[in-house]
Amino acid sequence: MLNRILVYFLVLFAGLMPGLVLACACGCGVFDVQPGTMFPTGEGGTVWAEYDFMNQNVNWNGFSSASSANNSDKVIRTNFITLGGQYMFNRDWGVMAEIPYWDRYFSTTDDSGNIAGFNHDAIGDIRIKGIYSGFSPDMSSGLTFGLKLPNGDYSYTNFDRDTEIGTGSTDLLLGAYHMGALTADASWDWFVNGELDQPFLTTAGYRPGDQFDVAGGVYYDKWAIGNVKIAPVMQFIGSYRLSDRGVNADPENSGYKRILFAPGVEVSEGEWHLFTDVGLPVYQDMVGNQLTAPILFKLNISRDF
Repeated sequence: MLNRILVYFLVLFAGLMPGLVLACACGCGVFDVQPGTMFPTGEGGTVWAEYDFMNQNVNWNGFSSASSANNSDKVIRTNFITLGGQYMFNRDWGVMAEIPYWDRYFSTTDDSGNIAGFNHDAIGDIRIKGIYSGFSPDMSSGLTFGLKLPNGDYSYTNFDRDTEIGTGSTDLLLGAYHMGALTADASWDWFVNGELDQPFLTTAGYRPGDQFDVAGGVYYDKWAIGNVKIAPVMQFIGSYRLSDRGVNADPENSGYKRILFAPGVEVSEGEWHLFTDVGLPVYQDMVGNQLTAPILFKLNISRDF
């Protein structure tokens, strides 16, 4: 039954994609804060494939949209495909790794004043993290720690450093999460999950801004149709990013604060899980002129083992 549900969701998303439109170059760290339904709850492993989509085509300055004439960049449209895995050796310690692949279209004003478009696809920066969840027997709290590696392509000629697929930097990743019951029967649960991304080794005159992303919300955990469990999720996702630095950076047009409202749902049957959400900006404060869009989309399919 879940296989049919997965097919229906994939068909639905395929039909919607041409009209979809998220935020700045790049703000991708928001994809790495997961809802409470996806935290580890026991020994063993999980593998997943995730698809995210951003179509940045609205110029934004401060708290509101601004004339496109104020920004030489016109469109940044990206398909993100991420393969990941997590394994908990016991109820205290585990590891996680993610390998992203980006397909990006970039439209900008060239040196002659004409609008030019460029396509590029490549493997992005790999993330490797450890997990500690030994604060309590129910694994309700945890820490994550690791590195974002500089393996992604950051030298494609037609992209700016802040739109390249790779940053060229090695980043320290530090995160924490907690989940708990809102009701006595644990039908409603709450969660919070945050991660700091701090570059400490940089390349070729570009240091991406430090970024902190946090997600918090509630989900209903007692709804099922037969063997299929359905968990609606209501969450807010916040991001705070400092401006980029270096001779190849654009500090006057980078850095932001943003809050998204991101309702979603997880559908599970046995070892299989499907999670999807839609992020809607409710607050945006961009430094200078940056490309944004009104919606963020995520689709994640995972299997426990």
